[in-house]
Amino acid sequence: MKDNKHLEAAIEAILFSMGDSVPVEKIAKAIDCDVSETHKRIHQMMKKYEAEDRGIIIVELGNAYQMCTKKEYYDYLVNVAIQPKEASLSDVMMETLSIIAYKQPVTKAEIEKIRGVKSDHAVNKLVEYKLVRELGRLDAPGRPILFGTTEEFLRSFGVDSTDNLPDINPVMLEDFKAEAEEEVKVEL
Repeated sequence: MKDNKHLEAAIEAILFSMGDSVPVEKIAKAIDCDVSETHKRIHQMMKKYEAEDRGIIIVELGNAYQMCTKKEYYDYLVNVAIQPKEASLSDVMMETLSIIAYKQPVTKAEIEKIRGVKSDHAVNKLVEYKLVRELGRLDAPGRPILFGTTEEFLRSFGVDSTDNLPDINPVMLEDFKAEAEEEVKVEL
């Protein structure tokens, strides 16, 4: 049988990682204890959390338990929550950024021709994240905007120049071309 400290650590890990309330039956099953013994252990843990100067507590919600932040620490959470979030790039944005990086200067129409779908949102987000910028206008009907990467792009991806971007694997490039041609045939 596992000692109390180990079982309490297991309960703590379960409650922390689940985020929501966890029925006591599930906790008991996970730690291989009966339900009444699990209730007792969790109540002991609740008293410890209350007695110690900790930022978290365990609350009982019906026949379930949840790890929560103590009310007196909410202001600290708010301070973290109001900080701007770091931007993350979706697969669509990464694909669009790759096209711009390797084909720059490039227009939205050229990006859309390669991707096969509209790219307005992705390009606009990349401009907002300062990874892509307008380089000027193409001397063609409608004078479309030309896009290219920025210094922020270089910093973010750890390259000192777009000349030093990794080479595209020729085998993969042929696979992509074949896949794109197959998609075009299917659409027709």
